[in-house]
Amino acid sequence: MAVFTEITSQDVVQLLENYKIGDFVDLKGISAGIENSNFYLQTTKGRWVLTVFERLSIADLPFYLELCRHLGDRELPVSCPEKTKEGMLYSMISGKPCSIALCFPGKTVDAPTTYLCQQLGSLLARMHLSVKDFHLEQENTRGLNFWIDNLSKLEPHIPASLFSVLKEEIERQIAFHNSSEYRQLEKGAVHADLFRNNALAQEDRLCGIIDFYFACTAPLLYDLAVTMNDWCIDLETGEFDHQRAQSMIEAYHAVRPLSDNEKQCWKDMLCASSLRFWVSRLYDFYLPRQASLLKPLDPSHFERILKLRRLSTPEMLPWPKTVK
Repeated sequence: MAVFTEITSQDVVQLLENYKIGDFVDLKGISAGIENSNFYLQTTKGRWVLTVFERLSIADLPFYLELCRHLGDRELPVSCPEKTKEGMLYSMISGKPCSIALCFPGKTVDAPTTYLCQQLGSLLARMHLSVKDFHLEQENTRGLNFWIDNLSKLEPHIPASLFSVLKEEIERQIAFHNSSEYRQLEKGAVHADLFRNNALAQEDRLCGIIDFYFACTAPLLYDLAVTMNDWCIDLETGEFDHQRAQSMIEAYHAVRPLSDNEKQCWKDMLCASSLRFWVSRLYDFYLPRQASLLKPLDPSHFERILKLRRLSTPEMLPWPKTVK
């Protein structure tokens, strides 16, 4: 959500001619994130978020936008793209595709409470149940192939000892992804990036989920691992906060029961989700793109989390008490 593409007020005035969401009032860039250009857009009919897609082509967009509409049509609080007057979910601005979604109330979550974690666990499970009849598919663009492809690119930039850890974990993940246990996991369209800054809350009430542009077809358990590795940890150490973690996974399990096979894969999946963000942050830190408001994130955070998860025993990891 950094600003890569600068747009003018006149650009937006012309864009709004394609929509029925009021007339232009104001536009402000959003600095958080690293993939698309995002802006707060105020019109005479409300406050919106305008997203300009920097990497996604028109051919890429249907999965992401249709997924959000699919979830929104099921009354789930997700960032749902507005349709143009012609019924399209995207438009064009400055030669790039874009979408407009209503801006949720609330702020991104800095310090999630146990109650917020419980709400999110339940919502995430409802999202996973709701995609059973969503039939579009999308590869995880930050998954196994991304890790393998970028290993050699990262080697010149990081210490040999760290590269050895990275290479070893990728090899472990190749074996895990090829295992029968992994292949048996239930898959579907998942958010795959549901961090604290991709949820909005007012006080202790979860208001909405945003930024689905890393969504993909993947094991549902992967989505849960990504989310818990951010929402349910001590940010300084990476250790799980037991109360928050147990609250989230119990709430999830109450809506979508977790299986014995998912328990078998839990540690490896927590490692996979840690590795995903470690590799991405290493890549963005050492091989960044230019952007007027870009703020690279610290790769060492997920290095710490990965090392902790690898050292964990099953008894140390959060899991519903009703699943043996």
